Amino acid sequence: MSKIEDANIRKRNKKRNRLIFRTIILLVLLAALVFALVSNLTKEKSMIEKGDQAIPFVLKQLNGSNDTLNLSDLEGKGIMLNFWATYCKPCEQEMPYMESLYPVYKEKGVEIVAVSVDATELVINRFVEKYQLSFPIVHDRDGQVMDAYNIGPLPTTLFINPDGEVVEIVKGPLTLSRLEGYLQQIQPK
Repeated sequence: MSKIEDANIRKRNKKRNRLIFRTIILLVLLAALVFALVSNLTKEKSMIEKGDQAIPFVLKQLNGSNDTLNLSDLEGKGIMLNFWATYCKPCEQEMPYMESLYPVYKEKGVEIVAVSVDATELVINRFVEKYQLSFPIVHDRDGQVMDAYNIGPLPTTLFINPDGEVVEIVKGPLTLSRLEGYLQQIQPK
């Protein structure tokens, strides 16, 4: 084989390799584009939004006489729906605020419901006893309610008016004054 033939073969191989490489890159980009389009078309809402109706649920109540709490039973009341866990320090900090305001706002037609996403009832019950919490604490053992509301960071609190409409969503801890302001907003008229 001559040097010219050898050079031509190398040139053809180089062109063929470039074509294969470019084809692979093009296929990867096309697959990414198809994936992005399909994901956006089938994507659920990122989270329940202000103005949406609250999603009904029934969960086991841990610190009350009832076996379960049905959100639908609270229709006509303002509802503060707080998602929390015992391992969440900001959640722990806002619990005393919730407890101090609960008796006052319960009389005004506002219910505070704390949805625990902890794994076991034992740790929740110890926490409830430690802080002497009297408002309803429900256990979302398998995370179905958290998933339905698509809750991200803890704590996350939804304020629901007497018509069942979400009027405010707060991600992160609440101060006493902010909490009271939101509770005033959802009071039945």
